[in-house]
Amino acid sequence: MHGAVYVIIQLIPMKNSFLFLLILATTLRCSSQNRDPLKTEIITSDVDHFWIAFDHAQPGFNPEVFQKEYLDPGSPGIKGFTKGRIKNAENLAQVVAAHSRYFASIRASTQRITGMKDQIRQSLVKLKGLYPRAVFPPVYFVIGAMSSGGTSSSAGLIIGAEMYGLTPDTPTDELDSWLKTVIKPVDEVPHIVAHELVHFQQQYDGGTLLEASIKEGAADFIAELISGKHINQHVHDFANPREKELWLEFKERMNTKDYAGWLYSSTPGRPNDLGYWMGYQITKAYYDRTADKQKAVEDIFTIRDFRKFLEASGYALKFN
Repeated sequence: MHGAVYVIIQLIPMKNSFLFLLILATTLRCSSQNRDPLKTEIITSDVDHFWIAFDHAQPGFNPEVFQKEYLDPGSPGIKGFTKGRIKNAENLAQVVAAHSRYFASIRASTQRITGMKDQIRQSLVKLKGLYPRAVFPPVYFVIGAMSSGGTSSSAGLIIGAEMYGLTPDTPTDELDSWLKTVIKPVDEVPHIVAHELVHFQQQYDGGTLLEASIKEGAADFIAELISGKHINQHVHDFANPREKELWLEFKERMNTKDYAGWLYSSTPGRPNDLGYWMGYQITKAYYDRTADKQKAVEDIFTIRDFRKFLEASGYALKFN
């Protein structure tokens, strides 16, 4: 990228110094990356804006209020979360109206997130110790449309705080079966941040079922290393006693792009996202087998050949 920008700069007449300086400033800004976990920005202002809009939009949850008081003044995290998840003010207002009792119940939980910044940064510091090349983007907490707990984007890490409001008193009658399995307590927030932070470091994307499962499972495994916990304990509770049978099923399909029943979906009687668990098992096996743990983490972040990574993990040998 830098070379391409240099060529563009070379083509600009030097008399147009303003354009030259503008491109140069943009280049420097894009190339700068925060590598100090203690300087990581953790932004919760969008949560505050949401509750102001929530109050002012009643009765009826007027989408124009959500647009004016929440989406328009939103951080880059809001902009990054809107396209694929919030979609627009009308959709957000409809979701809030359909789950109004649930939303009303989560205010106190979401407001606790500001007090978790030190705990979140502890995980970031631990990642720096395991992977000195780590980059620490801004972390944005937003209120979404109950479609995603978090994502990693060019804007940074974006966490859907509304998915972390579960308490013993949470009303669940408005929640569908999927939401009832994925809504978590606010205490899980540092672990989802750790998970998304790992995705930010990974230098690959999912393709085959094997590749996508390792991508997600590696995020869970390293998140557990740095934060003390991963985000899918209920999946592990189901899968651990069935490890061999699930492996034999997985390996028959792992080199295809058929994710059904393994990622972002489930089959009756099984939890969503068993692929996270399978990728975790493979990643953990590789990490445990590698003496140099920093090298193991670097390898996990930079996988090029997923079949070779699986072979090097020795995971399949457990079932011979």
